[in-house]
Amino acid sequence: MSVIVLNASYEPLHTVSIQHAIRMLVREVAVVEEAHGERTIGPFPVPRVLRLVRYVVTHWRYAAGRMKYSKHGVLRRDKFRCAYCGLDNADTMDHVQPRSRGGRTEWLNAVAAHASCNERKGNRTPGEANMPLLWQPWVPTRAELVIER
Repeated sequence: MSVIVLNASYEPLHTVSIQHAIRMLVREVAVVEEAHGERTIGPFPVPRVLRLVRYVVTHWRYAAGRMKYSKHGVLRRDKFRCAYCGLDNADTMDHVQPRSRGGRTEWLNAVAAHASCNERKGNRTPGEANMPLLWQPWVPTRAELVIER
């Protein structure tokens, strides 16, 4: 289980473990914005979301260029849901336009998929395989990739 960390301005920064989150609360560098019900660890509620007390400047977040493409990034962008059947726990990535047919390895040509759906689609386009995409791929923002499943 992980905890989302927000900047003092409420922008998502990253995620941390519960243990790290409690250490942040002990050091008083963060406050709990959202907790897991009535559960506590010592005097602290078990956090879901923390907000930093002081603003942290993050120049890297606004650097020129797009998010770096990766298989794990595609899975996180699609929230580990298969773009073909819509079920959770997608475990691989599929090229919408197959690479062998000129498809590029980039955000706009990749979706999360189950290995079985990926194998069923094979070396065909979604239209040829009669497996329409449930959503179109997009280039995610850093904030969209912060939230883990």
